[in-house]
Amino acid sequence: CVMARQFYAPKIFKQSNKAMALVQKLRRSPLAVIFISIFLDVFTYGIIVPLLPFFVIRYGGGAVLAGMLSSLYALMQLLSGPILGPLSDRFGRRPVLLGCLAGTALAYALLGFGGSLGFLFLAIMLDGLTGGNLTTAQAYVADITPPEERARGIGLVGAAMGLGMMTGPALGGILSTIDLKLPALVACGVAIANIAFGLVFLKESLPAAQRALALNLRSLHLAAQLRLAWSIPGLRRLMATLFTLNLAFAGLQSNFPLFSRARFGWDSMQNGLLFAFVGVCAVITQGFLVGKFIPRWGERRLVIGGLLLMSIPLAGIALAGHGWLLIPLVGLAAVGSSLSIPSLTSLISRRVDHSQQGRVMGGMQSLLSLTAILTPALAGVAFEGIAISAPYWLGSFFGFLALGIALSARSTRLESL
Repeated sequence: CVMARQFYAPKIFKQSNKAMALVQKLRRSPLAVIFISIFLDVFTYGIIVPLLPFFVIRYGGGAVLAGMLSSLYALMQLLSGPILGPLSDRFGRRPVLLGCLAGTALAYALLGFGGSLGFLFLAIMLDGLTGGNLTTAQAYVADITPPEERARGIGLVGAAMGLGMMTGPALGGILSTIDLKLPALVACGVAIANIAFGLVFLKESLPAAQRALALNLRSLHLAAQLRLAWSIPGLRRLMATLFTLNLAFAGLQSNFPLFSRARFGWDSMQNGLLFAFVGVCAVITQGFLVGKFIPRWGERRLVIGGLLLMSIPLAGIALAGHGWLLIPLVGLAAVGSSLSIPSLTSLISRRVDHSQQGRVMGGMQSLLSLTAILTPALAGVAFEGIAISAPYWLGSFFGFLALGIALSARSTRLESL
């Protein structure tokens, strides 16, 4: 025992010192903490989302109910986004983020232990209501980063999301071969671990002195927050650009498998690999390139360049005559979108003070949720009613429209876009 203690004690002490050093490093790096927390949150979301149609089928539903789940999730985010932002302005970012993670864990528990369509829809409603923590995470990043580094910080949040969406579906697919409910239970466990991680490492980013003095209940809806954004000088074109940009790109995920199957005979494996490639493009662009490009060219030029890089390939997808062409075209469109969105979000955050960050970000997220509701339906109607290439011509049109809105502000100051 004495020899064992003499042999192992120094090693245990050394490993303990390394662990404590890592803990101290994380506590001094709130951007790293929010990156890990968002990654784990989106990772659990990625585990579940591809499997939802199979849950619907198990409980006796069909394609219509499976489609309704996606719309229900986006609708819940549309309703909750304007509420979570002002709550974080009033009470701080940390309690709202942790509360959202708790709601997510409960939703996955309902999905794992429930056994009916009712429990499935209840779980999706709860996850949608508490899934707007991205809004609060962006406000958190705005709190802890200086204006000149804000686009890089927001880009890192986007990279965490892309990384989560790359790895989560793979694990969910593997676990579902054992039992369909197992991925939901694993996702619940990861969400609980994320809560524990946040309780230990996540510090409050909004000091009490900078919080909103009161919570105006009449402002907790989409229209009120959009009016707020519209009233702030310089935000009108930013919001309009962001809205049309997402109209251009949001339909890609829901419609592309139908397009690639109809034109090139692609199966689910080929489409899955392509979307994994899109995730890689998003991670590299938002995690590395945005931070390097901002000091050299600035947010405004990245917005314009990104919109151009997105809009031309969308038209190219409509014209593609060979399946292999989709890989570079979709990749370029993903890079363009990944350059534009963090830069736009940074410009929006720089136009408001700390006490309004949550409300404006909440309004922005609700606007994006609105595009998530509208665009898949619009793409579906164009696909069936006009031509299979129509959604991509339409996306290219909206992309160039967003570019025109951005360019129309050339005479204003850089910070106003």
